[in-house]
Amino acid sequence: MATPNKNDNSEIVSLLGKHLQQIRKDKKLTLEQLSQKSGVSRSMLSQIERGQANPTFGTLWNLSRALGLDMSELVEEFESSGPGSSKIEVLPAADTPRISNSQNGCTLSILGPHDQVGQFEWYDLEIRPGGVLDSQPHSQGCREHLTILTGTAEVTSGDQINVLNQGDTGRYKADVTHSISCKGDEPLKAILVVIGL
Repeated sequence: MATPNKNDNSEIVSLLGKHLQQIRKDKKLTLEQLSQKSGVSRSMLSQIERGQANPTFGTLWNLSRALGLDMSELVEEFESSGPGSSKIEVLPAADTPRISNSQNGCTLSILGPHDQVGQFEWYDLEIRPGGVLDSQPHSQGCREHLTILTGTAEVTSGDQINVLNQGDTGRYKADVTHSISCKGDEPLKAILVVIGL
């Protein structure tokens, strides 16, 4: 399911919808075919492509798997600077792409530019108490670097488990099943860097 977009003029939601539509057409899939492959309803797909719905983390995950993509390829940030532009590019906080999964209590804000996707990605991560971000293995050799800003995290990488507190940085293999969970009563806020996807 996806939640209605509160700001119908949101450039990010609109660009995401156009990007999804272009990928679907490039793969020669109809809305109906993508709906069957992803489990996302045809009407919801249509709303997302028109920029009228802001998809949840789960919806994006299902769509990316159905399209044979890494999720970061589906939610890439679009840059509009012209050739030779030397000005400082600013992405307002309100326009930062966010992936939310209310069921797991996680929000990922995508901080990295789209031209680094698959090589070097970084996110602002927030997890509610009791929430968890579960991840399947990334490509061989991929590692994650997690710096805790507030709260306490329990990090699992394969069969290894460590607790990280405020100010700690954990570096671990991400080419195995891995997870980040929020421990204690305080929300977890962290910077997550992924290298070598």
